[in-house]
Amino acid sequence: MSFQGQTAEPPSAEAAPGSAARAVDGRAHLFNDRTVEGYRRSMADGIDRVATRITRTTRPFSGITPAALAPEIAAVDLERPLGDPAAALDELEDVYLRDAVYFHHPRYLAHLNCPVVIPALLGEAVLTAVNSSLDTWDQSAGATLIERRLIDWTAQRIGLGQDADGVFTSGGSQSNFQALLLAREEACILAAKNSRLPLEKHEILPRLRILASAAGHFSVTKSARMLGLGPDAVVLIETGPDRRMRPQALAREIERCREQDLFAMAVVATAGTTDFGTIDPLPAIADQCERAGLWLHVDAAYGCGLLASPTRRHLLAGIERADSVTVDYHKSFFQPVSSSAVLVRDGATLRHATYYADYLNPARMAEQRIPNQVDKSIQTTRRFDALKLWLTLRVMGADAVGGLFDEVVQRAADTWAMLTEDPRFEVVTKSQLSTVVFRYLPPAGAEELADAANLYAREALAASGEAVVAGTKVDGRHFLKFTLLNPETSLEDIAHVLDLLAGHAGRYVHQQLTTAVPQRAAG
Repeated sequence: MSFQGQTAEPPSAEAAPGSAARAVDGRAHLFNDRTVEGYRRSMADGIDRVATRITRTTRPFSGITPAALAPEIAAVDLERPLGDPAAALDELEDVYLRDAVYFHHPRYLAHLNCPVVIPALLGEAVLTAVNSSLDTWDQSAGATLIERRLIDWTAQRIGLGQDADGVFTSGGSQSNFQALLLAREEACILAAKNSRLPLEKHEILPRLRILASAAGHFSVTKSARMLGLGPDAVVLIETGPDRRMRPQALAREIERCREQDLFAMAVVATAGTTDFGTIDPLPAIADQCERAGLWLHVDAAYGCGLLASPTRRHLLAGIERADSVTVDYHKSFFQPVSSSAVLVRDGATLRHATYYADYLNPARMAEQRIPNQVDKSIQTTRRFDALKLWLTLRVMGADAVGGLFDEVVQRAADTWAMLTEDPRFEVVTKSQLSTVVFRYLPPAGAEELADAANLYAREALAASGEAVVAGTKVDGRHFLKFTLLNPETSLEDIAHVLDLLAGHAGRYVHQQLTTAVPQRAAG
């Protein structure tokens, strides 16, 4: 053991297995004024590795399987450090960079993962190095004010009014959860106030209902469970052929709740469904909520890019009437994960997420108007993710970001038109955003193979690494899905991927038909 003024003897290299870990000088790797040259070299080397990999990447995925990659990662001895950042980066090439899924590639067409803009990457480098924590002012200073300014900017773009507020979150699921938490608390207060007999909170919770689109996000149902609501708490409102919530169906459910003495605590409308990219009729839904005195939450995790669109902002008409809104900048603002926010019309409702801890944010700080973001957030320690959006707006401006989103929306519309003319495929409703849902159609007499053929085509395409597409179910049948978020994706890319999918599916159908004939003959 070492005391002040003494120097401890270094441990023997033969002391124990893994002793090499103790031989590394940890102080040499701390980021401070004495190690900035090492920081510069390591960061430059890391950036160079990524840049080189990006320039050499000719397909979005290697096609590797978990079974093939897992042994390589398991073989890494974490008890024996390499000591050298360059050696660690060499190893990282094999266990990560070589087989990563590259969203920047124009033939990545699967999920809501966007390529990212360079100003946001600059922000990521700065925020991780400074490492501000956005829970309290004394851990963040200007970072707190920048986040608050961006919340105000977003609320203004939505049109929520002067009393609006919000906070950055990890993603759409957390934003939806917090919004429904606030709605639950407000509903409990209102139910207790309006009830003829005194009601305790535990008596109200089983009677709360969330009315949400049948095409909405699964996080609504997941949030209801985490909020301690009953198993029947989420009532799914039917959609029309356009996969948008039917306002008439919503009106019927609101009335049914009233008749059965249930408390409809919130209506969740979606501005950009994950499966179909559709936007619920927000003005009509807002009318229903206003008449019934219901909290309206709009999940605009996907469609929030329209807030910056120079040409399509009108598609979000009605969102300004919401009580809370979810936005995911890391979907349609081209930001790195994670970057999301929940916004509320009445900032006072954020008090339901407030807890004062003497060591962190005592109540006297609020009285002194010290801006502590933990007073609004369900998280405590939180990254300065707002910096990425801040630098994006300061370098590019909102119109440039919205212009990129406009491009992918238009590309999806052109793709939908292409598919409607292609006899190999069946296409579902036209998206208002950048999603296209379709499926391969087997030839006459082999229609029963459609589901299996589409599943096979998607898996075979991913295994080849030539492209990555998503899949979903529509009315119980398997479909394929393009989610277009890369402005670099061309119609030629789309046409090529469609040919690949048709080829894989056609071969599967042919194989099944040819193997079935001998079996029938033998029978």
